[in-house]
Amino acid sequence: QVQLVESGGGLVQPGGSLRLSCTDSRNIFSISAMGWYRQAPGKQRELVALITSSGSTNYIDSVKGRFTISRDNAQNTMYLQMNSLKPEDTAVYYCNVWPPHLIPYDYWGQGTQVTVSS
Repeated sequence: QVQLVESGGGLVQPGGSLRLSCTDSRNIFSISAMGWYRQAPGKQRELVALITSSGSTNYIDSVKGRFTISRDNAQNTMYLQMNSLKPEDTAVYYCNVWPPHLIPYDYWGQGTQVTVSS
């Protein structure tokens, strides 16, 4: 049974926008802080944005003012609205529990590829 599904990635020109979605069928979603992570080629996976169960958010400096994280606990769904995309945002984007040491069984979904290029 698929538990984590990320979608919404694609190829976009610099300055463009994408909206990523994450559906998490694990019964921990509504009580966990959740994050969007990304992994660029040759780099380690990094946290991009996080949102607590009550809706507080935090972002890494490089995406502040451009990305917006949100969640719908009733639908077990989380979103990442990405505006003013830059080539350095190119990566595979994943959603998961925050902090990562709390991820059950270290399970990750397939991720969704975001490519920013002209």
